[in-house]
Amino acid sequence: MIPTVPGKPRYPLLLLGLFILYAAAWAYRPVDVKDWALENALAALFVVALVLSYRRFPLSNVSYTLILVFLCLHTVGAHYTYSLVPYDAWAKNVAGTTINETFGFQRNHFDRLVHFGFGLLLAYPIRELFLRVAGVRGFWGYYLPLDVTMSFSMLYELIEWAAAAVLGPELGQAYLGTQGDVWDAHKDMALASFGAVLSMVLVALINWKFDRNFGAEFRESFTVKGAALGEVRLRELMRK
Repeated sequence: MIPTVPGKPRYPLLLLGLFILYAAAWAYRPVDVKDWALENALAALFVVALVLSYRRFPLSNVSYTLILVFLCLHTVGAHYTYSLVPYDAWAKNVAGTTINETFGFQRNHFDRLVHFGFGLLLAYPIRELFLRVAGVRGFWGYYLPLDVTMSFSMLYELIEWAAAAVLGPELGQAYLGTQGDVWDAHKDMALASFGAVLSMVLVALINWKFDRNFGAEFRESFTVKGAALGEVRLRELMRK
């Protein structure tokens, strides 16, 4: 059976309203207005796409909640620029010591957290897309969301690179947030991939525990289906 979601929009509308208020609060006096606008361009398009697609393809409340958490993290990074988020000052006010001192970090790692969150929080909504549109089952219902999450992470790094090349050194560097690390993009993609792996492993463990058909679906997903492909399909088409 294809998974479905409730038709009542109250919860998604509540989340949307909360996010609009949250984003409006963080839009007040950002550290760098140009970088803030640039950072939020894709996020705004993403939110608009979710709103426009709701009637035709509503996601589950779980997915909307995960998306909200990711967008809230991103909004903080956009307000300060990622490399200047003062999480160390916040930690010192609360715990009396900084996170960087505790773990020996030499740079601001808020961007790393958000890249990890990208994989951890968005792999599940992507999985819903594969389950409900492509009808994938078993192994492919976990591997394909991981693969697409990794692809989106790579695509975002390419967008950052292109934007930095076009916008010039000052705004470009603020947008990239590499902080002098030549391997920054590679580490960001690795963390996003790690987050997605954790997400899919957790979902697989939950399904293994509670879904009686988990093993059968997993095995069936590796069976060869009878569709005609390649030269066989080409011959069929030429006979018509």
